[in-house]
Amino acid sequence: MADVRNWQLGRTMSYPYPESHPDRQFAFVFNINRCIACQTCSMACKSTWTFSKGQELMWWNNVETKPYGGYPRHWDVKVLELLDEANSTAGVEPSWQPTTAADREAPYGSYDGMTIFEAAAAETPPVRQAVGYQPAPDEWSAPNIFEDVPHPGRPAPGSLGLEQDGAQLPEHVAWFFYLQRLCNHCTYPACLAACPRKAIYKRPEDGIVLIDQARCRGYRKCVEACPYKKSMYRPTTRVSEKCVACYPRIEGRDPLSDGMPMETRCMSACPGKIRLQGLVALDADGSWADDPQNPIVFMVRHEKVALPLYPQFGTEPNGFYIPPRWAPRDYLVQMFGPGVDEALARYRAPSRELLAVLQLFRATQKIIFRFEIEEGPKVFETEIDGKPWSMYDDTVIGFDQQGREAVRVRVEEPIYQRPAPRVNSI
Repeated sequence: MADVRNWQLGRTMSYPYPESHPDRQFAFVFNINRCIACQTCSMACKSTWTFSKGQELMWWNNVETKPYGGYPRHWDVKVLELLDEANSTAGVEPSWQPTTAADREAPYGSYDGMTIFEAAAAETPPVRQAVGYQPAPDEWSAPNIFEDVPHPGRPAPGSLGLEQDGAQLPEHVAWFFYLQRLCNHCTYPACLAACPRKAIYKRPEDGIVLIDQARCRGYRKCVEACPYKKSMYRPTTRVSEKCVACYPRIEGRDPLSDGMPMETRCMSACPGKIRLQGLVALDADGSWADDPQNPIVFMVRHEKVALPLYPQFGTEPNGFYIPPRWAPRDYLVQMFGPGVDEALARYRAPSRELLAVLQLFRATQKIIFRFEIEEGPKVFETEIDGKPWSMYDDTVIGFDQQGREAVRVRVEEPIYQRPAPRVNSI
């Protein structure tokens, strides 16, 4: 095992391979607050990549209803239980230790629990590279099980756990939210670490994690090790498959791209405008280059409004989420780490610049490498949490890889009214 730096954990950790980083890293931000669970993203991916025989139960992109939903069923609960058991056996009480707010190497604090890699190394004898499990076949059968089933806040009768009396004002005790998932193309992939054939690799140009299917022998060690369960076995070919991040589009080879990198199919199909995908430049040591004009870097490292999914797993995922405002904080902290309070405070009362950047979500299919903001007039003011807050009708401009303008959008969306001779009708 080698020592590698994990900035999401705020410390070095053990990993089977020494550090090796790409020139740029595929990354994305999802705004959970906007998702309507229409599954357009899931079907866009399905119709593009997993429509063939043997892929019937493969959903590289899925949207699940938390807290009960999951694909495969209860994937996160089972991995958390494995980590809890390993920490308990080792006499470790996992917790997050605070650090200074300005510490770029530990923006969320320092995590002192064991990762899935360290938990595996602590086993006697150590026989695997990462703690994990192999889902049973029936756990893959329903990609959207328990859709819209709320957590009632207390035990309730009924096979689905539904609140029998409904939610009552002034307090809503029932809650749920939609979690959008695809491969996180992790900095330290568990699938890569576990593969005995060395069939899995990160592309040096963009950090996308791929499986060399000519080398794969279908041992399913990647399926077992990936804590997010985004490596999947195909029985007809007897090899594993996973999200490929639509790499022809990232390379600019899509006919619509004009040679420029484009967002993936799931990103570009989203009608809820919850998704923004990008490529982040890396320094020589693998840390994110400080580029505040890159919208992904701006939201993740500067505004800290988007957080990694289960950072305690230790894979350093490159998918980030703006947490839902209405879910219990303890549940969100378990899922996204201790940055939840700060992220929600910043999202609830966004800075002028953040409010403009949020308009870039799904504004263009081209990947935005840089943004600029043209200031506009003040259009609204109020108080949020007892503090004054103002909204400005600024214009945000996104630029492609060559520095050409790709999109221009205002904070205040224009209203179009049909003239009297053409009133709205069906």
